[in-house]
Amino acid sequence: MKSVAVIGASLAGLYAARALRSKGFDGRLVIVGDECHRPYDRPPLSKGFLTGTTTDQGQLALADAEEIAELDAEWLLGTRATGLDTGGRTVLLDGGRSLTTDGVVLATGATPRLLPGPMPAGAHTLRTLDDAQALRADLSSSPARVVVIGGGFIGAEVASSCAALGHDVTVVEAAPLPLVPQLGHAMAEICSALHGDHGVTLLTGTGVARLHSGGTEDRVTGVELNDGRLLPAEVVVIGIGVRPRTGWLTDSGLPLDDGVRCDAGCVTPLPAVVAVGDVARVNGVRAEHWTSATEQAAVAAQNLLAGSTVATHRSLPYFWSDQYGVRLQFAGRRLPTDTPRILEGSPDDRSFLACYERDGRTTAVLALNRPRPFMRLRRELANQALTA
Repeated sequence: MKSVAVIGASLAGLYAARALRSKGFDGRLVIVGDECHRPYDRPPLSKGFLTGTTTDQGQLALADAEEIAELDAEWLLGTRATGLDTGGRTVLLDGGRSLTTDGVVLATGATPRLLPGPMPAGAHTLRTLDDAQALRADLSSSPARVVVIGGGFIGAEVASSCAALGHDVTVVEAAPLPLVPQLGHAMAEICSALHGDHGVTLLTGTGVARLHSGGTEDRVTGVELNDGRLLPAEVVVIGIGVRPRTGWLTDSGLPLDDGVRCDAGCVTPLPAVVAVGDVARVNGVRAEHWTSATEQAAVAAQNLLAGSTVATHRSLPYFWSDQYGVRLQFAGRRLPTDTPRILEGSPDDRSFLACYERDGRTTAVLALNRPRPFMRLRRELANQALTA
């Protein structure tokens, strides 16, 4: 293999490029990214970057100048991939350009889901650095009424940051309770109480009908709920999930099903094409988490260079979230029927360690502000998974 194109200058794309070089690939390496920025860390965008703790864009960089130089890659930034000719192994780029390569790493990530209708000024999604800069600018003036649509992790983190800045915050969640699919009802109820602890209003069981706007700048003025209520708002943040960025692959012949379908080694039916990160549906599962993206990249690079699946991604699912001064950590594979049990601490103190059990066996672990015991149990779970 003499050339590899990484499509997506993302966390997963960067780690795939690093893995290719570390595994001895010394050919032409091209990294294509539709943003104008080199790979940066997204988790701080909803937290420290909004509150001003992280003020310098350079603090978000995932690689310094020396590391970028060592990659010896060609960077095509501000360039969007528009198609993939798998027969000719050619990536089509905007502006009529094309890139022919021996191997392709798909790392285009995901894009936020939007509400139907127009997006007036003052209404935001939060996925990219440009998104975060625009939202931070809207939050930097006088105290505002902020409505966050979606009570998932991104919505909760944004609500936490807005509350810390002194804004009047309301979170609207269509489900009866946020985070139930991830944590189960009992633990989700405890975590959702963090909003009320910090003066944030949580409205559940109702969706959004439309956004209201007006004035000479056509700025958002309110959020109309499905039940008819109207919430006044100067700033709205839409956090209702994401969808994998696969539209440009529609005519590629690759199997697409909520992501690019690939095997347990991140390999698509075409061995010269692998997928990693938020865009990849690996062995039937698509994971939208930092750790998964980095671990998949190493496996995908190894298999791409080998020309077949010689390694698989088996690590234990893990994610974290920072909300209202609380570090929430979760690891494992929980089923809806698994039973949670508090091991130490107290939910009343918003500091505890809990496990999920099935037939007397621990399947997952959750912690709020208990990082050390959590990491110990996470390692034990990971070892058990490898042994199994």
